[in-house]
This record gives sequence, structure tokens and C-alpha cells, in this order.
Amino acid sequence: MDTLNQTRVTEFVFLGLTDNWVLEMLFFMAFSAIYVLTLSGNILIIIATVFTPSLHTPMYFFLSNLSFIDICHSSVTVPKMLEGLLLERKTISFDNCITQLFFLHLFACAEIFLLIIMAYDRYVAICTPLHYPNVMNMRVCVQLVFALWLGGTVHSLGQTFLTIRLPYCGPNIIDSYFCDVPLVIKLACTDTYLTGILIVSNSGTISLACFLAMVTSYTVILVSLRKHSAEGRWKALSTCSAHFMVVALFFGPCIFIYTRPDTSFSIDKVVSVFYTVVTPLLNPFIYTLRNEEVKSAMKQLRQRQVFFTKSYI
Repeated sequence: MDTLNQTRVTEFVFLGLTDNWVLEMLFFMAFSAIYVLTLSGNILIIIATVFTPSLHTPMYFFLSNLSFIDICHSSVTVPKMLEGLLLERKTISFDNCITQLFFLHLFACAEIFLLIIMAYDRYVAICTPLHYPNVMNMRVCVQLVFALWLGGTVHSLGQTFLTIRLPYCGPNIIDSYFCDVPLVIKLACTDTYLTGILIVSNSGTISLACFLAMVTSYTVILVSLRKHSAEGRWKALSTCSAHFMVVALFFGPCIFIYTRPDTSFSIDKVVSVFYTVVTPLLNPFIYTLRNEEVKSAMKQLRQRQVFFTKSYI
């Protein structure tokens, strides 16, 4: 209680990406376009999955959940960043900062667990195809999705607690465009070494351990492909390569940021932009450009739209 009573800071000030007005306008236009494409691309995947019977499978069920998480993950930081690019003084209240931090970790951790589930789904489908319908039935898929949200919530609550338990009595400048645990705890009026260790043992370990687990999973899948036909190998490689590209793009920045919270580098902002802005856009493009079933579903949706438009006219 004493720690909470010592809190003096009511708002934080973001330094943003740059103090150059011309660059800010260029960033605003570029990131606005990326955000719109992120929303539209991921929404299209969700719609295609829901309204295309051939996509009512576990893999596309998880893919639609990934699109939903990407929409939420991007929406936690990008709108506030776009607002800041138009303002000279970029601020966020203490409560809103903690809220942003909570949802950032909730959706990021949920995506990590979902990528693990998708890797397991591909492992079962390729390595034990005869057991796949029983192992990955819809009931199991729903339970797995519930578990990933539960795990993400527990993780995010832990990160939020580590942050709000510290006293903030003076510095309030955040050298970024969003609130995150490593950035906020640097402003605490106390020694945060132990908190930094806890962050590494939580976020850092989750990111690194899950990434290594997925690399192992895909390695086993690649080894098992020797027993498949040439057509089966090509289809499996196409699917798994798309999955692994998403894994590498998402986990690279996470591992870079959360395995050394007490150290800052000049490239941190670039990595953060890639992690919060670019990656949610790349996911739908990777899956639609490399997946014939998704592209076919998109064409069917387009044809339906044209048909209903002509009928209406």
C-alpha cells in the first residue's frame, strides 16, 4: 500500500519515432496505409474461413484466430502511434499506459501460444495423418483456443503486476511510441534489477522456449517428409514454410526485446515497429500468397460479391 501511495506520475510523454515533422508526416501516411491493409487483410481471412465450407478445418480455424489476434495486437499500439505523429506533445495517462501494456502482452502471448498450437496441428497432420481427425477434432480445437487465452491472460496479469507495484515519482519520458514493461519500469524511483530478472524469466523465457520448441517441431516434420510422395512433400513444405515464416517474423523481435530488458539499443524502435506494425500485416499476405485454398476462397467471395451487386442493381 505504501508503494502505491508514493506514485506521483499521472501521465507519460512519448518521444515517438522522430522529432522531424516531415518524417512524421511520411510515417503517418505509410503506417496508416499499413494499418488499413492489416485490418482489411485479416478481416478477409476471417470472412473467407467462416463462409467457405472447404476451409472449415482445424488449420484454418486456427488461422482465423491468428487473424483476429493480429487485428487486436495491431490496434493496441498503432492508433495511438498515428495520433502521436500528428501531435507535437505525445502523452498517455498512467491508467491508459497500464491498460495498453496489459493488452499488448495479452495478445502477444496469445499469438505465441497459438503459433505453438498451429505447429502441433501441422505435426499431427503430417506425421500421423490417420489419427489427425480424432486428435484435432473441433472440441479439442476450441479447448486449445480457450487455453491460449487463459495462458495469455495469466501472463499479462503477471507483467502488469510487476509494473504497477513499482513507485513512479518523477521521470515520465518514454523513448518510444507505446507502453511496454521494459520501457516503463526504467522510470520507477527504485532499483528494478529484480523486476528485470523476472521479466526475462517470464516474457524472455516464453519467447525463446516456444521458438525452440517450434523449430524442433518443424525439424521433425521435415525429416518425416522423406516418407511422403513428391506431391505430398510439396504441399506440406508449402504449408509449413508459410507457418515458419510467420514464426520467425514474430519471434525474432520478441526474443530481441525481452531477453535483455535492462539494455537499450538504437535499433529498438525499428524492431518495435516491425513487431507491432509490420508483422500483423505480413501474416495475411504470407498465407494468401502461398496458399491455394485461401486464394480460391478469396476468389469465391469476390464472385459472390459481384453476383449480389449485379442482382441488387
